[in-house]
Amino acid sequence: MEISQTGWTKAVPAEYTQASDEQGSVVRLDYESEDYVRDGSAITKTAYVYMPYGYDEKDTATRYNILYLMHGWGGHAGEYFEFTETKNLFDNLIANGDIPPLIIVSATFYNENSSADFSSSIEEFRAFHQDFEEHLMPAVEGQFHTYAESTSPEDLKASRDHRAFGGFSLGSVTTWLQFCYDYDYIRWFLPMSGSCWYYGTYGDFRFEDNVDFIEQLVEDEDLDERGYFIYHAVGTEDAVKSQSIGMAEEMLSREIFTPDHYVFYQKDGGYHDFNAVQEYLYNALPLFFWEKNDTAGKMFSNDQPFTTDTAISDVAGDPAFGDYGRLIFPVDTGYYSGRTLGDLRLTWYSNIDPDKTVEVANYMKSHAQAGEAIFYDIYTEEEKAADSDKADTGLFFFKGDPGAKFAVCNAGGGFAYVGAMHDSFPHALELSKMGYNAFALIYRPGWDTAMEDLARAISFIFAHAEELEVDIDCYSLWGGSAGARMAADLGSYGTAYFGGDDLPQAGCVVMQYTGHSEWQKTDPPTYVCVGTSDGIANWRTMQSRIDAMSAAGIPTEFHAYEGLSHGFGLGTGTVAEGWINDAVAFWEQQM
Repeated sequence: MEISQTGWTKAVPAEYTQASDEQGSVVRLDYESEDYVRDGSAITKTAYVYMPYGYDEKDTATRYNILYLMHGWGGHAGEYFEFTETKNLFDNLIANGDIPPLIIVSATFYNENSSADFSSSIEEFRAFHQDFEEHLMPAVEGQFHTYAESTSPEDLKASRDHRAFGGFSLGSVTTWLQFCYDYDYIRWFLPMSGSCWYYGTYGDFRFEDNVDFIEQLVEDEDLDERGYFIYHAVGTEDAVKSQSIGMAEEMLSREIFTPDHYVFYQKDGGYHDFNAVQEYLYNALPLFFWEKNDTAGKMFSNDQPFTTDTAISDVAGDPAFGDYGRLIFPVDTGYYSGRTLGDLRLTWYSNIDPDKTVEVANYMKSHAQAGEAIFYDIYTEEEKAADSDKADTGLFFFKGDPGAKFAVCNAGGGFAYVGAMHDSFPHALELSKMGYNAFALIYRPGWDTAMEDLARAISFIFAHAEELEVDIDCYSLWGGSAGARMAADLGSYGTAYFGGDDLPQAGCVVMQYTGHSEWQKTDPPTYVCVGTSDGIANWRTMQSRIDAMSAAGIPTEFHAYEGLSHGFGLGTGTVAEGWINDAVAFWEQQM
């Protein structure tokens, strides 16, 4: 499995929390158990079971993976299904093909389904593994169609590849204990906001002792070979994040816990609540069961090209891209819509070409799979740790001929988001086809931060020119809308003005559809194209700017395309089609 070992979770698309047309159902299951904490007496416990849309109890041939979920302190059985958005999330993950149809159990470690006492909660979750092995698992999987051939311990162990366990808060602690006790029964683990308390308790977490135990367990039980996977998650604003971070740091310090066995992801701005839980579930569940199920494993199936029917989430989460896949589409999901590449829509943009979107995605994937570097961080890990927003930056590289000149393409988005899939990736791809080395910048929203990121990006390219095999002479800056303002301002003032290295001025600036009017007599040669029906940026503003620059002796070229609206991109199928060839010819005249 290919996934970055640490990173940031992706936000749940808004549509995933809405009611699905294909809704699963939830039933109550009462089962006989024992009071393992006190006297061992017979008790009746309750769990709630989610059955996916289309589940047929008479269809004994169809088998389902199963996920057990545990609540936190003071919670109760069925809690996960009481949050409508969480239930909708499960429905939509399945309906959209992100995970296979899945049985989900919301159980409890409490004998009486609730507790107000923290110390008694600790006693009960420490004993839960006995209830799980001897009563809950046989009761559920004796009734519902899982991969267990029977409820014998041998058959339950034989089906461990199809069983997952996750939990939040004290449920996360319970999940770690399930790994310690029930690794024979469970392969996939999702501890959310909590650490292992095999040794110690709250306030005395004993990270080193617990990880020593887990490491020895992995070695003694040959779990590397048998397979296991832990997706550990916490929010940056979680009130008890320190125990998760301490546990993660200790796990990550041991060579035995490789990314195919243990990963640690954080939700930027995430609190100790169910909004964070939903995001952890959304990010983790598509990573489970992949080895045994083709549907869930499609994100690990690296030989299938993307199509217009490919889910956007599948592209962003494809392992070929590692952690940077989340930057292919806007980080703020509120600025785009559509479930698939074919229905992608970006705020303020027109003429989005689905075929070009697919071509860009497949270009990225094929080159990444070939072992080529298509993404570069522009900030160090230390800088990103100091300012978490810098984690959402970088350069996508569309390589041209070795030693050819380079261009930096800047997408627009009103300085609110980065619309790269329509406004810079296609441009960079076409430039690479012409032999030029092209970079598409993912920057932080806001003019100040965007300019800082652009200056840093150019400085990075200059510093690594030999490695990147680019000619730094007469480089060009491209941009649309807000990205055009970035290109123009950097061209006017230079990299050092915005915090970058003191570098030569760009040899050419190429601008699309913006109302930018400022310029200087020392500006680089500038090419502009706009649409006459642009309701956001009046084309006459750009014409006035270009006329003034031209009168000052600066080489310019201006095109206004009749009837085109804002954000036409490459203009494929419009009167602007082919404008990029004119722009490249203008750049070449300056070389």
